Amino acid sequence: MPPETFLFAAPGTAAAAVVAALFGLLIGSFLNVVVYRLPIMRQREFDNYIAHEAGKELPHQDRFNLMVPRSRCPHCGHPIGALENTPVISWLVLRGKCSQCKGGISARYPMVEAVTGALSAALVWHFGSGWAGLASLAFAYLLIAMTLIDYDHKELPDELTLPLLWLGLLVNLDGTIVPLRDAVIGAMAGYLVLWSVYWLFKLVTGKEGMGYGDFKLLAALGAWMGWALLPTIIILSSVVGAIVGIGLIAFRGRARDNPIPFGPYLAGAGMIALFYGIPLTRYAQGWLQA
Repeated sequence: MPPETFLFAAPGTAAAAVVAALFGLLIGSFLNVVVYRLPIMRQREFDNYIAHEAGKELPHQDRFNLMVPRSRCPHCGHPIGALENTPVISWLVLRGKCSQCKGGISARYPMVEAVTGALSAALVWHFGSGWAGLASLAFAYLLIAMTLIDYDHKELPDELTLPLLWLGLLVNLDGTIVPLRDAVIGAMAGYLVLWSVYWLFKLVTGKEGMGYGDFKLLAALGAWMGWALLPTIIILSSVVGAIVGIGLIAFRGRARDNPIPFGPYLAGAGMIALFYGIPLTRYAQGWLQA
């Protein structure tokens, strides 16, 4: 059974939740930058590595990171100023268009900001504004970034999965969520479970059913919530993934052999488990014993 003290913390106040929501809006704006730029940074680094190994001139010598260059309109190159980058509000004021060329700005940007803000408020309200609440915020922000990157590019970057894993072990050094022993076993079991499924599927079908990033993400979830909640997380992610996959095939004509990223479902299951992991596990155990 999961420990009774799973992420025990005093509920937060309404004021703390409001502050968390405002902070979350700003973080959501930054996460949009991470989601867009991190895959490009990885590709540029890979291109430079290949060129270096071949003794050729590096194709990318300009600075490109999460801070540089300044954000610009993808249509006309207009630099985006601070007033044009206010979370949610700027998009509404500009009616989803660039102030210069009137090119469309994706609605996903304010949606990510709004969801991050709302989730931040919910986490602080639920877990408080102490160490447990702050840890839950970091957990959520990393999962949001990974969800969107995996959806867009079918990859879960080590730059996000590994910090999530190590941060989970750090948080549990003093048993903030689960005892450290459970966290270490959870990280090991999380990785090995999907690693085993991957190789079994490959031996049977000759195809790769998932990526190594999925192994690392489940290992990270195990490091945060311990080994006892891994079955709940796997079942939740599998059920949601199956429902969404069947829906895409049935209603949008998605090809059956078109890969569907598993990371978003693992991330969603991890968030559900953070809030309701113990009740869900108890319900499942009671249902099985009935």
